[in-house]
Amino acid sequence: MSPETLDTNNLDQYECRSCGYVYEPLKGDSKRDIAANTPFKELPITWRCPVCGAKTTAFTNVGPAGTASGFKENLGFGLGVNTLTPSQKNILIFGALGVAVIFFLSLYGLQ
Repeated sequence: MSPETLDTNNLDQYECRSCGYVYEPLKGDSKRDIAANTPFKELPITWRCPVCGAKTTAFTNVGPAGTASGFKENLGFGLGVNTLTPSQKNILIFGALGVAVIFFLSLYGLQ
């Protein structure tokens, strides 16, 4: 399957409800010889969660990688942070903490 014909709708990530492992189709599962770009629905029946051994029925669709987390109907609420991806939220949170630390350290310079 070439990257040009790859349907990204079939590459949603699935999370194990038992242990939290996330199957990422773009990476596949090298431990069980599952090639990259293998959609979750095309996994063999014998495939199990590599962490806890749960069946595929114990997995839930969490959407494609890099999308905003949460329910789609709730993404319009708030001050705009609901539409941020998890990595953007991390940058916002830890960036604000870094600025706060620098601010408090700068108070030592006051005399």
